[in-house]
Amino acid sequence: MEILLPAVAVIILTLLYLIHLYNGLVRSRQLAEEGWSGIDIQLKRRADLIPNLVHTLRSYATHERQTLDAVIAARNQALGVSAGDVSGRAAAEDALGQALARLFALAEAYPDLKASENFLGLQTSLETLEREIQMARRYYNGAARDLNVRIESVPSNLVAGHFGFTKKAYFEITEAIDRALPQVSI
Repeated sequence: MEILLPAVAVIILTLLYLIHLYNGLVRSRQLAEEGWSGIDIQLKRRADLIPNLVHTLRSYATHERQTLDAVIAARNQALGVSAGDVSGRAAAEDALGQALARLFALAEAYPDLKASENFLGLQTSLETLEREIQMARRYYNGAARDLNVRIESVPSNLVAGHFGFTKKAYFEITEAIDRALPQVSI
């Protein structure tokens, strides 16, 4: 009886520790999924804003159809990527960001457009959304990092492997041009 009691105590403590590890992994996975949901919501808001922006530009720049169509095509491609495909969504959103940059460069050529209250409001809304997307990406990447560390660290990697926890991909910049340092001339 004296030997059985400590053995049972060790087994119970081990089980409690494994439960603690498992619950920590579940919490980390949920935080990463919550982070991805935040990105998805912000990207949807941006996608919903783009048609209004393109419509406003169309009335001023009717002969710039190719640039406007490229923005709509990039938007549709980004919306077509499945919700769980982080790297595919990141690539599609990078392409959309580049198309939007060309769109705003186009707007510079039209002084009446730049003075339009409607366009200025849409531009301000888009800039606010871009900041919110950046914050959501940071949150998601931090939650994905925490989950990935737990999945790879001993002893939680044993529990993670047994229960099928998988690493999350980071939402990263995929275009090398976006990583380049800007050239500033004085």
